[in-house]
Parts: sequence; structure tokens; C-alpha cells
Amino acid sequence: MGALLNYYCQEGLFQHARAAADEALARLGADPVLLFYRAYGALRAGDVQESIRQLESIKNKQEVSLCTMMALIYAHKKSPNPDRDAILELDARLKEQRKTAGQQALYYAGLFLWHLGREDKAREYVDRMIKVSGGGKEGLILKAWLDLTCGKETHIKKALKYFDEALQEGNDVFALLGKAQYFEVRQNYSGALEIVNQIIAIFPNFIPAFIKKMKLQLALQDWEQTIETAHRLLQKDPLNLEAMRMEALHHLCREGNISEASARLGDLIKALDRLEPHNSELFCKMALAFSRTCGRNQLILQHTQTLVQRAFDLASDNAEFATELGYQMILQGKVKEALKWYKTAMTLDETSVSALTGIIRCQLIQGQLEDAEQQLEFLNEIQQSIGKSGELSFLHAVLAMKKHKRQEEVFALLNDVLDTHFSSLRGFPLGVEYFETLNPDFLLEIIREYLNFCPAQHCASVLETVVKTVPGLQQAVFLIAKVKYLSGDIEAAHSNLHYCLERNPSYADAHLLMAQVYLAQNNTKLCSQSLELCLSYNFEVRDHPMYHLIKAQTQKKLGEIPEAIKTLQMARNLPGMRKPTASSKTKGKSIEIDTSDRVSVFLELVEAHRLNGEPHEAAIVIQDAINEFSGTPEELRVVIANADLAIAQGDVKHALTMLRNITPEQPYFVQAKEKMADIYLQYRKDKKLYAACYSDLVEKLPSAHTFLLLGDAYMNIQEPDEAIEVYEQALKKNPKDPSLASKIGKALIKTHNYSKAISYYEAAVRNGQQNFLCYDLAELLMKLKQYEQAEKVLQQALDHEPVNELSSLMEDVRYQVLLAKIYSKMEKIDRAIVSLQQARELQGRVLKRAQVEQLDVVPAQKQLAAEICAEIAKHSTAQRNYEKAIKFYKEALVHCETNNKVRERRWISLIVREPTGNNRKDSFFSGDTIFPWSPRISGTQILRTEPTFFIFELHTVKYFNMQAMLELARLYLAQDDIDACQHHCSLLLKNDQDNEAATMMMADLMFRKQDYEQAVFHFQQLLERKPGEPNDALRHFNKARKDSDWGQNAVYNMIEICLNPDNETVGGEVFENLDADIGNSTEKQESVQLAVRTAGNLLKELKPQTIQGHIQLRIMENYCLMATKQKSSVEQALNTFTEIVVAEKDHIPALLGMATAYMILKQTPRARNQLKRISKMSWNPIDAEEFEKSWLLLADIYIQSAKYDMAGELLKRCLRHNRSCCKAYEYMGYIMEKEQAYKDAAINYEMAWKYGNQTNPTVGIRNGLVSYLSAFTVSYFKNACLVGGFSFLISGFAWNRLLGWRGVSNANFNALHSSMSQYAVNAAFILGNSIFLKVRSRNLPYLNFMLQKLNTCYASLRYLRFSSSQEVLKCWGETRDFVFCFPALGVLG
Repeated sequence: MGALLNYYCQEGLFQHARAAADEALARLGADPVLLFYRAYGALRAGDVQESIRQLESIKNKQEVSLCTMMALIYAHKKSPNPDRDAILELDARLKEQRKTAGQQALYYAGLFLWHLGREDKAREYVDRMIKVSGGGKEGLILKAWLDLTCGKETHIKKALKYFDEALQEGNDVFALLGKAQYFEVRQNYSGALEIVNQIIAIFPNFIPAFIKKMKLQLALQDWEQTIETAHRLLQKDPLNLEAMRMEALHHLCREGNISEASARLGDLIKALDRLEPHNSELFCKMALAFSRTCGRNQLILQHTQTLVQRAFDLASDNAEFATELGYQMILQGKVKEALKWYKTAMTLDETSVSALTGIIRCQLIQGQLEDAEQQLEFLNEIQQSIGKSGELSFLHAVLAMKKHKRQEEVFALLNDVLDTHFSSLRGFPLGVEYFETLNPDFLLEIIREYLNFCPAQHCASVLETVVKTVPGLQQAVFLIAKVKYLSGDIEAAHSNLHYCLERNPSYADAHLLMAQVYLAQNNTKLCSQSLELCLSYNFEVRDHPMYHLIKAQTQKKLGEIPEAIKTLQMARNLPGMRKPTASSKTKGKSIEIDTSDRVSVFLELVEAHRLNGEPHEAAIVIQDAINEFSGTPEELRVVIANADLAIAQGDVKHALTMLRNITPEQPYFVQAKEKMADIYLQYRKDKKLYAACYSDLVEKLPSAHTFLLLGDAYMNIQEPDEAIEVYEQALKKNPKDPSLASKIGKALIKTHNYSKAISYYEAAVRNGQQNFLCYDLAELLMKLKQYEQAEKVLQQALDHEPVNELSSLMEDVRYQVLLAKIYSKMEKIDRAIVSLQQARELQGRVLKRAQVEQLDVVPAQKQLAAEICAEIAKHSTAQRNYEKAIKFYKEALVHCETNNKVRERRWISLIVREPTGNNRKDSFFSGDTIFPWSPRISGTQILRTEPTFFIFELHTVKYFNMQAMLELARLYLAQDDIDACQHHCSLLLKNDQDNEAATMMMADLMFRKQDYEQAVFHFQQLLERKPGEPNDALRHFNKARKDSDWGQNAVYNMIEICLNPDNETVGGEVFENLDADIGNSTEKQESVQLAVRTAGNLLKELKPQTIQGHIQLRIMENYCLMATKQKSSVEQALNTFTEIVVAEKDHIPALLGMATAYMILKQTPRARNQLKRISKMSWNPIDAEEFEKSWLLLADIYIQSAKYDMAGELLKRCLRHNRSCCKAYEYMGYIMEKEQAYKDAAINYEMAWKYGNQTNPTVGIRNGLVSYLSAFTVSYFKNACLVGGFSFLISGFAWNRLLGWRGVSNANFNALHSSMSQYAVNAAFILGNSIFLKVRSRNLPYLNFMLQKLNTCYASLRYLRFSSSQEVLKCWGETRDFVFCFPALGVLG
């Protein structure tokens, strides 16, 4: 009973709580707790005096004494005339009793405070209760609820632990309900549903569990199960408010059945009157979802207004209720009444932003733009404190539109509205609150404003979101049909309109749009029928210009030109066609018509006059249109139509002149350029100017769309190579547009460059963003008869977890059907049948989903289902399985009754149907059966089905055995079978994207294959550590230090960076000797000591939980000791490493540590022995880094001993396992330099410079100098330097210091004066100081700049051989201040 009463209190059902307490008291007697709940219910239900009376009778009951006194204080404060003395007396008594209160009193006090929403105060009582009781079950449960409902993430994490602790003592319905609530908060709706089912099994009469189950099923988007649970609830509780609301919402939002929804809503109001007659909050709350999802249906709005009015009557001082009443009036079109309520709300609460926003909305509707603008400016100033509001942004957009601001400005504001609005939906599951927040009515308002400018692409995704959530909202379906119509997708528009008219045959606007659709399909008969139906359902439509426009267009198509002219002239004289003015007032209901439709009437009349041989009348009408629409965005449509008229009259030059006057800043500039291009191509036959129009369009308005137009233009004039380049630029601007990627592939095919097309498709598929191109790639491979490759591509495309998104299901069906076709060509009939069976199963799911979510694709999908069944039947016939063939042909007939091919052939034979003309379509199958495919889903359609604000269904997925797969991948990697490893890693990551080990392996594999884009992608999943950027790495790792999953790894990485920030070979001597002076500097030593101390502090944070973790910690501690370079510390580390190796013979990190210690102690032979021992071991991925370090250190030893061949083998081994090992390349470069193979040295240094992220200055300068040496013979270089006085730089101390990044001292440079020209002296002096001052400070940008100059100098040296000294000196005039001119100056002498 306690859990039920707490549920009612938390849900605000106070009369329910009161009634439940009364019922329990009748059964159990005068229980103080039940008496308290009854009194509390009365208090919160508004019966204050009665509650005080009841509370006074139990205030001396020990277990409820504290909560009763708190409730009495609350009740007295709520009274119209508070008794101050009583409050003070109660407060003093409360403080006194609190000192000696027992655990029950503390518990119910905390419970009361929680119900009041005072979580922090309640927590004090609960913590004290738990302390007194020694961890009592009730206290733990309440503490968990407090943590769960406080909204703080740190507390929410702890809630589950407390619930589980309490449940260890036995099942408790309050704890189980809390646990379900926890999973719901974590958006684990399936997990929450399991807990709720457990509650129902244990406590079958606990009503809140059924309510929770119903809401969770809706969160999982399972409407059928939701309604079934609602019916079950109503059987147990016929007046259950939540179940009644859910039924009403189902009829309204899902079914679009207004009458049923209205009836259920009426029943809900009656139930509220009976069960919660004084609950003002509940009355208002019940109205919100219905008013925002009803599409402004007056029947529903009457009910919602009744609910909100009742709420205001109960609490007439509540500004929020008055504001909501204002919004209800706005929805009903009663602007004056709305303004009155908004002003009432402002009177009640002068700070109400929502009321002020409502007033501004009314002012905009009434045309009071100046007042609205002032109010909006005020709200803008305080927006930082109130937060960003989608509604406020929308009002800004409406104001901008009414003040005729630039189209781009209005678009930007509308886009901002959508971004703000949808950002507020994040985290909401599908449910009542989601419907309220989504506010489909508001979204439809935004869409209607968008459609004033006809940007259909901006509307589709929003509308499909609305329809997916509220498929019963007919206005949304109608607007989708309108958007499809404007986009040229006539079939989709027809399907959506058919859906609308099936549910509401009297929908006049739908009939009118259907007439336009039929007209576009050249079906004048059905067009006329739709117009007649529209007129029969709404006789006022004859006063609508659009009715006459469509009628005239029908007459024109029938050749009845004079009748069309009369109809259009009648349309021009209608009230809706008159130009609106600020002072104009209309009596009665005004007819609203878009400016674009008004323009269409004029332009249609011009065309009719022209066709009727009346050019003079056409010119008069076009002039009237110019006058009528001057200064509006539609003016340019008139200009373009005027150009069309000039073309019809043969005046192409005048048409081009008019079109040229349209500037990029004006709307319809794109259409004007397209018209000009058509004129050049059709009338001037000039392909160059045709393409130039689109090139100019791209130059003036660079966007993915204009690039696409240019690419299409090149394709039209048979220049696919240029088209490919343009499409690629468009793809860079919009990488997710599938149509662009597809166009590139098709253009390559058109050039017969099949190998390049295949490479392009493979690369696009490989990068993970163009998976939809798998179909095109497989289709191309099939046409080239590369069946095995095509099969492999499709199998990879189908190798993923089960999908639930409609677009993904449709893609999979296509893959399976094409795969079946490939198997048929390979004569693998059994496999073909299996693929078709799988396609059929998937297609069944597609049809079920499409009939609700995407009506426009239903006809094509039904046809495809029929074709799949027919193909299965065909194979069954070939196998003489006639029963099966019959079955599937019958099924095909069910899917597509009008399919003549299926009807006439039945199971005997299929009739060949050749597609002809413009109706020719891609076919899935060939031979004696042709299966046409409807036009492919456009890129925008695919993208629309996957926006971030969709609420996706959650499904239980059966995963592969992850660990076994991972071990298998590791074995393949150990065997150096890279492709097999990659295949298994891909499988793992498809099923478990968060698999750390698989991600790391995949990143490593991509690095080896030099696919760095993919490698970076995978490393980013593990918080990428970029080479050569230790400071950035430390910053990111530092953020992860406290994370429970990644913290330990982050700390280890931070320690490694501290000990070796430059990724040097610890213990190596080759490069250490070159930089000995820097290494021994005081600054360097202080830096090392600081790093060691930091690493030591980080080590204290590590708390390993495993044996291997402890060993790893010991190794890291001893690396810190070695980093000090102090002999005693190094020897101590060596002893520890030795102990580890004794305990575990082949422990590679410990062996490497021993070798490093020996090198620091200058015991090179012993170090070499340990490293040789490692080099003989088999490589494994776990110790990959240690293997690499050991090979590099052994190579260093061999280089010191001049054993270059042995060192080279080790370095090649490093590069075989890690092609991006910059240190291996650096060693290779050093070896080549020693062997005077300067070209090879330059190549290796270049690779080291590249893979070291261009951050190691030593590598950079070596690369530059050796590159120079590789360009000339050594003797030539020496002679040149001797002539110029540079021999001193090449030999001895100064040359070594130069390569060691210490610079050349002033004294050394002064010694050059006697043997060098003035230019050379200046250059050498600058060289030494630049290197000394800039490079020592690690000024890498400066270094990179100098290296660029060096490369320029090398290029000019080649020019030097063929030019005079004076010309070269002139060439080097600008760069002589940069030191790298010295080789040229040396040659000049």
C-alpha cells in the first residue's frame, strides 16, 4: 500500500492518494501512516482546513510526528489567513522532537519532504534514519529514490546500488519500481520493461506497474503492445486516467481518428471531474499533448480549452494557466481572445516570458510590427538569463518575413528555430511529454513559412519526423505531399494524398493538390474529378484562385484555350488575387493565397494568350504582372516568364539581356542562369557558353547544389571528365549526398574507365561514408562478369547487425536481390533462392513499416515484393517444385494485383516486357524476366530517414562470441595475416563499436596499410594520441585520468610521455652523441628532473587490480628510476627487472628494461645479449611496442659498431610491423648517410620527417642537407664550398655543431672573413644565430619556414648552372637574409 500511495503522491494524483488511504483504513483500521496520507492527500487536493483537522488528530503519534508537524506548518502557510502563532509553536516543537526522533519518524519526515520536492532537506533525514537503523531497508530505498529524482548525475549513479542492496532482503515493490525508473532514466527501456514485468508477476494487482509498462512500450515505439496494455489496465481499473489518455492519444496520433479521439477525451474529462475534481495542475497537464497534436481540429480544441479553463477556474492566480488559455485561443484562430488571456497572465506575473511571447505573436498576426519589434528587442536583451527559445526565434523569423528582409536572413532564422527546437528533444523517449515538447503544430507553422519560399529540401526531414511520431496528423501528411509535389516527386505526392483522403474524404485542400498531381501526370479526367470533389466538400473553394488556376491548366491541356483564358481572367478578379495593402480590411473570412500562386495565375494567362495567338494581350498581362509584383521576391519569376515570351517571339537577344540583369543577390538567380544556359544550348547551339553559365553560377554561388548543376551540364554536353572533377568538388562540400557519389561513378563508367570506377567505388565504400555505393559497385562488377568480386562486395555490405531503420531494410533487400541475380549467373541456384528468401522476409518488414512511416514508397515496394516472389517461383519451377512455385506466384499476385507479367505467366512462364522510352528503368533481373525498379531513393530521402532527432526503436541484438572472435583476430595478426585480421576486426566493430582491443588493432592495421584517414578515425575512438604532440596528448589524457574505464591507461600514457616526450631511443647512443651538449645542459637536466617527479606523482594514482597490473606498475616505477640517470637508481632498477625475468623467463618489458639499464651503465655487451634474446622471440601484438623499442635499441648498438647490415635488418623488421615508425626511418637515413648513399638517406629522412609529424628539427635539417647533397656529387659540392669559403663549415667542429643544432659561434664566423665574400659572411652569420636562437627554443613554425626556403634554394641551384652569377644573385636577393641561400652563394664564390 505504501508504494501505491507514494506513486500517487509523486504523480500528483492527490485525490487518488486520499481515496486509497480511505480504502486501506476501512480494511486495516486507524493506522497513523494511512491517516497521515489521507490528510496529506486532502492538503494537496486543496482541502486545507480538513487536512489541518486530520493532522491535528495524529500529531502526537510517534512514528508520524515529524512529518505531521511539517505538514501542519505547510498547511497553515497555505491557508488564506495563516496562523502565525501556530506556525511558530509547531516549528519550535518540530525542532525539539527532531532531536529524539526514532527511525520511523525520520523516515516519514524524509518521505514527506521528498513528495514536496525538497530533496536536499529530505536527504538529511534519510541519512540520519539510515545511521540510526544501521542501514535499514526502507531508508536505502528512499535514499535511492532521492538520488534518482534529484537530477544530479553523481547521485543518479549511486541509486542502483541502493536499490540492489535493499532487494537483497527480499522483493519490495517500491524498490523494484525504483529500479525500473533508474533504467528508464538511463534510456534502457528494455531493461526497465523486464523489471516491470517482474513486478507484475509478483504483484499482479499493482496498478502503477501496468501504467509504467504501458509508457515503456510506447518509449520502445510499440504502439500495438501499448494499447493492449492500456486495455488490460482499463479492465482492472475502468477509470484509469493514464490508460484513457493513452487510448485517446492512440486514436488521435496514430490512427488519425478524430471522432474516436474526441469521444475518449470527453470520457477522460468526465473521469477527471469524478476522480480529481480539484487538481488544477492535472487538468492543464492533460490538455497539452492533445492540443499540440490535433492539427488545430476544433472538436479536440474545444475539449482542451475546457480542461485548461477548468484549471484556471480552480487556480485563478496561476499565470501559466492564463498563458495556456491564450495559446488555446491562438490555435482556434481567436486572436483577440488570445491577447486578452496573455495580458491577464502578465497581470498575474509581470515577469512571465511566455505570456509576453504570446502577446508578440498576437501583435504579429494583427500586423502591429513596430510594437512586436520593440518587445522582441527587449526579450533579446534578457535572453541570456532566460535561455534560448525556439518560439522566440520563430517570432523573429516571422517579423523578418513580414518586413520583407532578405531571403537568406529569414532562412537563417528559421534554421535556428529548428536547431533550437529539436535540441530540446534530446533525451526524451516517445511518450506524452515527447508529444508536448515536439509540438507538431509549431513545426507545421515553421514548415508553412519555409514553403513561402518553396525550399522543399528544408521541409522534408522535419515533416517525416512529425509523421513518424504522429502519423495520424493529416496536415503533416498533406504537407509532405505538397513538398513531394514541389520537388517533382509526383508518385510520392499521390501516395500521401491518397492516404489523407482515405481517412478524411472531405479534406478539400487534399483534393485540390490531388488535382494538381493528376494534372502533372497528364490525367485530365481524374484532375477534373478531383476538382469536382473538392468543390462538393467545400463550395467556398470556387472563390479560391488556385481552383481556377488548376481548372484553366486542365482546359489548356485539353486544347480549350479560350475557355482557359476566361477561367484565368475570372481568377484574376477574385478577392484573393488583389494586392494586399496595410490599410485594406476584408469583411468575413479572407482567402489566403501564396504570392507564388498569384504569380502563377498571371503567368498561366500570359501562356494562354500566347498559345491563342494573342501576343499583344500576353504582353499586357506580363506588364500588369511586373507592376503587381514589383519589389517582391516573385518579381523575378515574371522577368523569367517575360524572357520566355521573348523567346517565343524569336527575340533571343532580348531574352538574354533580361536574364543577365538578374544578380546573384536576388532570388531565382539560379533559375535565370539555367534558362540562359538552355537558350545557349537550344537556340545558339553553343556548348561552351552553355557550360560557362553554370561555371559562372558556381563562381557566384559556390555550393554543393551549383556544383551538381555544373557537373550535370558537362554530362549533358558529353564531357564526363570535366563532370567528374566538378562532382568531386561537390562531394567535398556535401560528403553525405549519395547522389553525388553515384554520379561520379556513373560518369567514370560513361568514359569506359571501368578500373578507375571500381577503384573509386571501393575507396568510397572503404571510408565508411558511402556504403550505399556497394550496390553500384557490385552491379558494375557483375556487368564486367567479375562475379566473385561482386559477390564479395555484397556479402560485406550485408555483413552487419540486424537493422531496423526503414532505409537500411530497403537497402538490404536490394543487396539480396542483386546477390541472387549474381548467384544465378554463377549457376548457384540454391544460393540464389536463399538470398531471395531472405529478401522476401526483409521486404515483408519493409511493407509493414512503409505503410505507416513512408507512404510514398509503398507502391514501388509492393511491386518489388511481387518481383521477388515471382523470381523465387521461377527458380522453383526450374527445380520442378511446382507447389512452391504456385505458392509464390499467388503471393506475388497479392502484393501486386495489377502486375500483368505475374498474372499472365502464373507458374508456367513469364512474359518478357521491354521497357521503352522515358519509362525505361533499371532492372534487377535479365533473361526472360524483367523486374523494373522504381527510381532510386534520392540522397535527401536517405538523409531524411536518419536525422539526430529521431527516436529509434531499441531492439535486443544477438551478438557474436566477442572474445573468441578477438582471440582469433589476434592469432591472425601474430601470423602476419593482415587481411584476415582486418576482416575479423571489422566484424567485431560492426557488432561492438566500443570494443577497445579491436579498435586498437584496426588502427594499427590501417597505419601499416598507410590508410591514415581510417587509422586516425579508429585512434580517435580511443582518445587519439598524435605523434609529436606530447602537450596535447597530456592534456587529453589528463581529462581521462579519473575515468573508471580509461583512467589507468591514461595515467600510464602520461607517465610514458613525461619520461620520454620526444620518443627517443632510451639508452641509444647514435643520436645522443650528436646532441651531447644539449643533453648535458643545466636546462635539460632540470627539465628531466621535473618530468621524473611528475611521473612519480602519477604513479601514486595507479591502483592495479591484477597480477600483471602490479608487474606493469613495478616496471614503470623502475623506468622512472632509470630516467634520473643516477648510477644507484639505475642499478636498483636493474635488480628489479632481473627479479621479474627470473620469475617470468620471457617477460619482454622486463628484458627491455634490463637492456636499457645496461646501456645507461655503459655495459653495452650485456645489453646486446638481452636484446638479442628478444630479437629471437616471436612477435605478438600485446608486446608490440616493447618489441619495436628493443629492435631499435639493438640497431643503435650495431650502428655504433658500424654493423650496418645487421642494423638494417632490424630496422626493416620494425617497418614491416609498423610502417609509420619514424625512428626506424631516421636510423635508416643515418646508415645511408654514413654509406654516402645520399639519395636513399634523403628518402628515409623525408619519411622520418613525415611520420614524426614534422616536429623533430634534427630530422628536418638532416633531410634538407642530405637532399642537397643528393642533388650534386660530393666532389662538386666540396669544390663549390671551397671556392666560396665554406670549407670551414663542412669540416670539423663547426659542421658537427651545425648538425647538432647548437649553431656556430661568432668567433667561428669571424674566421671566415678572410676567405669568403661579403654575401657569404652575412649568410653564415645569420645561419648560426638563427639556428641557435630559434631552433633551441623549438620555434617550429620558424623552422618550417626556413626549410621551405631551403627547398627553394635547391631548385634555384639547378638554375645556377645555366645562368650568370649576376642573374643568380638577383634571384637570391630576397632570400639572402635566410640562411639557406648559403650553398648558392658558395657556388658563386
